[in-house]
Amino acid sequence: MAAPDVIVIGGGLHGCSTALHLARRGIAALVIEKDHVGRHASGVNAGGVRRLGRHPAEIPLSVASMELWHAIRDLVDDDCGFQSHGQVKAAEDEAEYELLRRRVEEVRALGFTHEELVGRDELRALVPAIADHCVGAIVCRQDGAALPYRTTLAFRRKAESLGARFLEGTRVTGLRRQAARWQVETDRGAHEALHIVNAAGAWAGAVAAQLGEPVPLEIIAPMLMISAPLPAFLKPVVGATGRPLSFKQFANGTVLIGGGHRGRPDPATNWTDLDFAGLALSARTVWDLFPPMRDAQIVRAWAGIEARMPDDIPVIGPSRTSENAWHAFGFSAHGFQLGPIVGAIIAELIATGHTNLPIAPFDIARFTRPA
Repeated sequence: MAAPDVIVIGGGLHGCSTALHLARRGIAALVIEKDHVGRHASGVNAGGVRRLGRHPAEIPLSVASMELWHAIRDLVDDDCGFQSHGQVKAAEDEAEYELLRRRVEEVRALGFTHEELVGRDELRALVPAIADHCVGAIVCRQDGAALPYRTTLAFRRKAESLGARFLEGTRVTGLRRQAARWQVETDRGAHEALHIVNAAGAWAGAVAAQLGEPVPLEIIAPMLMISAPLPAFLKPVVGATGRPLSFKQFANGTVLIGGGHRGRPDPATNWTDLDFAGLALSARTVWDLFPPMRDAQIVRAWAGIEARMPDDIPVIGPSRTSENAWHAFGFSAHGFQLGPIVGAIIAELIATGHTNLPIAPFDIARFTRPA
């Protein structure tokens, strides 16, 4: 079998998206995944597809990615469970509402209009079940949510249909350059390619260190809970301003609760322990904000393993120590929506050496250059 042009390390959404966009350009990719595709953060996150509340550096990428989400079936032959009922961030008092007002002004000053400030009446029109004390919100009406595992597998299947290959249950153990090509050692043999892409998620720090550019990556385990089915009461995804929350109801009536509280990860064993005090705080938030949830039964809770960077934005772009090596990791618990565009960016960089999207803020050198 012919050697690939690119080896992608990591079979999460960003790795699968990279393989797909490379294949669309006629570039042969091999994805090497130590477990199975979508095993970690890409398969178990909350599925938020949002521009709402993005770090300013991420907004251009998020806006570009949303265009791909609204045409997702054309891209991967699957709608990925994507529904665009909007996303809402609620304010519980006037001080929080003022923070939201200033946020909308800041986003508009950057030239973007997707975030809209609404008052009490419009909030209730959008979210009739929200508690009476909430005074307003920011709304992104074209945002929404999708099914993460289904999405990741759809990207994988489409990439394979265009010629990409996937090796699962295969751990990368070493990297070295030989005759202008990358030699990628694994526990099941060696592979070589002209380019490598580090999309290894929580394990990407080890790959970066092998390239001589260690980063202060933190491994985290965001927690989620899901309820037994309830009568329909919610369409948008709802967050809060003053406390962590990501809250949505599925078509079958179950309700997903997440938004920031974390368990304890053990990346060496793929194991996560839940922090039940943190889950209780999430339950308290939902009790306060959504009266219909007060009789709900929680049936399951879990945590994925994910990478967080100190500035809460990812690393995207070229290695600064190694030729033809590229990074896409550290998405800090909000990378799902960015998956389609990040794969396109990495493929464009490999194919052409540049991208028109502003990726300078995501340069790995921000962690290695002198203060």
